[in-house]
Amino acid sequence: MKLLLTAMGCAVAQFTFAQATITVDANKPGHDISPTLWGIFFEDINLSADGGLYPELVRNRSFEDAPQPVYWSFTNLNNGHGSVQIDSKHPLNTFNTHNLEVDADGAFALQNEGYWGMNVVKGDSYQFRVAARVANGLITPLTVKILSSSGAELASGEISGLNDNWRYHTLELKAAESDPKATLQITAAGKGSLFLDMVSLLPEKTWKEHGLRTDLAEALDGLHPSFMRFPGGNWVEGDDIPHMYHWKYTIGDIDARTPLWNTWGYNTTHGLGFHEYLQLCEDLHAEPLFDISVGMSLHDSVPVAQMGQWTQDALDAIEYANGPTNTVWGGLRAKAGHPEPFHLKFMEIGNENGGPDYVQRWPLLVNAIRAKYPYMQLIMTTDLRGRPYPKNPKPDIIDEHYYESPESFMRRANQYDTYDRSGPKIFIGEYAVTEKCGLGNLRAAIGEAAFMTGMERNSDIVTLASYAPLFVNMNHRAWNPDLINFDSSHWYGLPGYYVQQMFSQNRGDATLPVQVDTPAADVAPSQGMIGVGTWNTEAEFKDIKVTAPDGKVLFQSDFSNNSDAWKKLGDGDWKISDGGLVQGKEKEFVRALAGDKSWKDYTVTMKALKLGGREGFLIMFHIAGDEDRLWWNIGGWENTQDAIQNGSTIDQKPGQVETGRWYDIKMEVSGNRAKCYLDGALIHDAKYETDERVRAIYASASHENKTGDVIVKVVNASANPVATKINLAGTTNLSGQGAATVLTSESPLDENTLDNPTKVSPRQETVNFSGTSLTRTFPGNSFTVLRLNTK
Repeated sequence: MKLLLTAMGCAVAQFTFAQATITVDANKPGHDISPTLWGIFFEDINLSADGGLYPELVRNRSFEDAPQPVYWSFTNLNNGHGSVQIDSKHPLNTFNTHNLEVDADGAFALQNEGYWGMNVVKGDSYQFRVAARVANGLITPLTVKILSSSGAELASGEISGLNDNWRYHTLELKAAESDPKATLQITAAGKGSLFLDMVSLLPEKTWKEHGLRTDLAEALDGLHPSFMRFPGGNWVEGDDIPHMYHWKYTIGDIDARTPLWNTWGYNTTHGLGFHEYLQLCEDLHAEPLFDISVGMSLHDSVPVAQMGQWTQDALDAIEYANGPTNTVWGGLRAKAGHPEPFHLKFMEIGNENGGPDYVQRWPLLVNAIRAKYPYMQLIMTTDLRGRPYPKNPKPDIIDEHYYESPESFMRRANQYDTYDRSGPKIFIGEYAVTEKCGLGNLRAAIGEAAFMTGMERNSDIVTLASYAPLFVNMNHRAWNPDLINFDSSHWYGLPGYYVQQMFSQNRGDATLPVQVDTPAADVAPSQGMIGVGTWNTEAEFKDIKVTAPDGKVLFQSDFSNNSDAWKKLGDGDWKISDGGLVQGKEKEFVRALAGDKSWKDYTVTMKALKLGGREGFLIMFHIAGDEDRLWWNIGGWENTQDAIQNGSTIDQKPGQVETGRWYDIKMEVSGNRAKCYLDGALIHDAKYETDERVRAIYASASHENKTGDVIVKVVNASANPVATKINLAGTTNLSGQGAATVLTSESPLDENTLDNPTKVSPRQETVNFSGTSLTRTFPGNSFTVLRLNTK
């Protein structure tokens, strides 16, 4: 293919590239673009708070994580004979009931490596703080050191004057060298008992001096969010009633905040509490959007008769954020150092809740809040199962969540064109490409960008949107993908991070009508491996066989010897037993994959037995990557429903799996259709990908009042370049100059990494044109923002 290089710095094809036309009515501004459209959603998932944005370097600082001193190592030195245990007889306070007891007999050392290493920077200072006391005759100072990964001393200090009363002691430790894998060491010697609690090591340098890890806070600031939803997510609901999120337990003195087990698999300190979330919003110049529990956990609900506390918590949260300093909760805000209100206007009631329990609880909170705070914008959550939402009282905004493939998002670009404008506004509170995405590749970002052009064009109804999840500590990935990936010292953004940034930096003030004449994009058909999995269930699978349409056996596994052909993923417990593959742990998203990624059409058969747990079986198909979620879910939703899932839920219907009973399972996959049989009965005959074609070009346009710029956002979802003519109808004041910001890469599968954090990142180009039109060839799998200047 012959290419000509233009002055615009892009390639233009002679005759062979696909052709498209974009027409923008530049003199006919439409509705105003919602000023809160592009925001962020912070959920405490993937160790995004502790071990992440909250920069405490010590893990399990208050010894509340387990009955043993996990994440701490104890070593006797010089033939000492000491031991350690968790003590609860002499607590620091009534909220922090456990501490570490060292029964010393000679010299000893305690060591903590934090969250896979403590990042210390040469010349920076770190505040060490500990609550300590001694008993049984122990007289000893404490030597505190920061050690490098090789054991070299980076900083040290000494604490003396310990007695039999709890007392805080502090040290300033200045690092002599840098090391992202440093550890904290405490040594002492003597005979008797030493008690420690709230062992803390925090950097003195934090973002805007408000106690957050600087580089990660700057990564958020770089997105220029107009709002921040917090703190969850499933984290708001909790696994059960005792583990629901209570904002009141997260304010005040750090040592009086009640730690809480997080549904994502770790204990939380609440160092990042309600007040800190509000302060972060203020520092980001983002509207706070607080998601409060509606008294429904992931598995049970507070009785309606006991909902008074939860309703009062919602009212008190607003008073804490906004109330005068002479109120109870406004006074506590002032005591925490912020007498001025935080101006909370948005509150979401629950998270992904629905059904009769939500219908009962929604009006309890909404009516009480509107009676006292009529200015509040109240957001109704949806349960992802398509059940009707409560309509009385009417919500101001409805929260919708989408986790799908790139092509599914592209097909959603026109979804809001026909939404009822007289109903509630829409908040797309969680969305991300989670299929065919690797750990977050370019193709996923292009799918999200296409969807976002539809959000912007319809921003009279879609008033808020936020990607999810936001953060992941790369050593604890409970969800994939995640917008910002980090370790102890570095971070990188997915290609989708730059999509979010490009939309946010180029918002515009009013939409401009846009018409796109585009060919269809060539989208490769779905293909991939098979798999078996469970979700909070123990199960056995056997006699697994995959056959091609011509009857050829592609794969067969009787597990007579081993399961070496299977790749086990998730926190499961797999073993072979009597010719079957057994999964014996009740954990979420446990799966085993086998086969070839090139498989397209096939039939898979097997037998499955539920051994215990809350749900049924996951029969996976067309799996291209370890994190793909394309499956037939049998007995899902707490063992009440069957459905095909590809990020969205297809052909859902009642279904239940009995414990102790073998089931015959058969699944025929052909093209974009799947037929699913259970014990010979056809359960589903459905398309898991729609027939609607993916377009090559997606676009939105807007006008910016301050600069007068016409902003055109263009997504090329095709694999190949598309030569596109852009007509700017009705305008006479274009200068013929502008700029292009382009996000693309050599392969749609390209990803960023810690070693190459900007492999897929935007590049800037100058644009020159004449008249009221320009022709530009957009690279395959690209997102481009054109800013066209006016005179």
